[in-house]
Amino acid sequence: MSSNLNVLQVIPKLGYGGAETGCYDIAHFLPENNCKSYIVTSGGELTKFIDKKKVKLIRLPVHSKNPLLILINSIILIAIILIFNISIVHARSRAPAWSCLIATKLTRRKFVTTFHGTYNFRGRLKKFYNSVMVRSDLVIAGSNFIFSHIQENYQEFLNSKKKFLVIFRGINVDYFDPTTKIETDEKKLLNEWNITDEKKIILMPGRLTSWKGQELFIEAINLVKIELGYEAFHVVILGSDQGRDSYKEKLIKLTEKYNLTNQVKFIDHCKDMALAYKVSDIIVSASIEPEAFGRVAVEAQSMEKIIIASNIGGSNETILNEKTGLLFESGDARSLSKKIIQAMTMDETSLKLMGKEGRKNIIKKFNVEKMCFSTYSEYKRLLN
Repeated sequence: MSSNLNVLQVIPKLGYGGAETGCYDIAHFLPENNCKSYIVTSGGELTKFIDKKKVKLIRLPVHSKNPLLILINSIILIAIILIFNISIVHARSRAPAWSCLIATKLTRRKFVTTFHGTYNFRGRLKKFYNSVMVRSDLVIAGSNFIFSHIQENYQEFLNSKKKFLVIFRGINVDYFDPTTKIETDEKKLLNEWNITDEKKIILMPGRLTSWKGQELFIEAINLVKIELGYEAFHVVILGSDQGRDSYKEKLIKLTEKYNLTNQVKFIDHCKDMALAYKVSDIIVSASIEPEAFGRVAVEAQSMEKIIIASNIGGSNETILNEKTGLLFESGDARSLSKKIIQAMTMDETSLKLMGKEGRKNIIKKFNVEKMCFSTYSEYKRLLN
């Protein structure tokens, strides 16, 4: 086998999530370092942005959990490995990881996995299904929280031969840079949202699903309204319901119950998230279950905005409490409301200082270049 580093990443779909953007970023980093880069995926919105001159994209139904398709995919992956002389296969989700495990065992290539979430493991069968993520030569955890989760729950699948480490996810700090946005774009976005910047704007980004804590957030906003009055703020809940119509209806009814329909806007999508952060004053992440990493908290800090997040999961690592953001007691609407009021009543100097500290924190620990270089370095060590 050639000593060249030829890396194949396998991911179900290339959307805009953390795992997907990480895959995309590393795929484009590798060719800049004289490596060949390949992605196998079933599709997704990010595929149209892939530089085809640098990265070879191969479409396969690797999103499927069908055991027969997993087996068929493994046979096709074997052919891809042999044709393109792949040296490392990096899987980023469980179903394709099973195909990759079979393919790398039979071709004797190195296998890498990134454990992106805690995954549901109720029952022995589900835990066995998840365990593929720790059956690789190199297991990467996206945060210390995930690292601890793996140690606590998958110890029987780990051994001294495996390398197991943390590589924090990174974001593009040049894109999430408050100095790159222009005022005309800001006004245009506010017009689209049908709100003005005369009041504080509280933004909660994230797909509409119960564990993201939108209900808790609305409960907290009602308490803020009681304390500060209607005229103090606008609220934007930004995210798609992804077909969960009944959950969105539940949230709308909750805003009606608290007479918040004029204050709370539901926006499905924003093509420029950096701009969404820029026009907002306070960013909230109210997850009631632990975030593996917490991309919103990292992006908000990079944009020099105050972030308020629940004190569980990855947020404890990405936010320096009272320095780069505020942490509230998970699941406690009153605790969240107090932190929102604290942020809304802070003087401009304190807010700007917290914003500056936030961006410094992200550049130092969570920038995309650091993530890509760390991953690339581990690839090279794996082959030596």
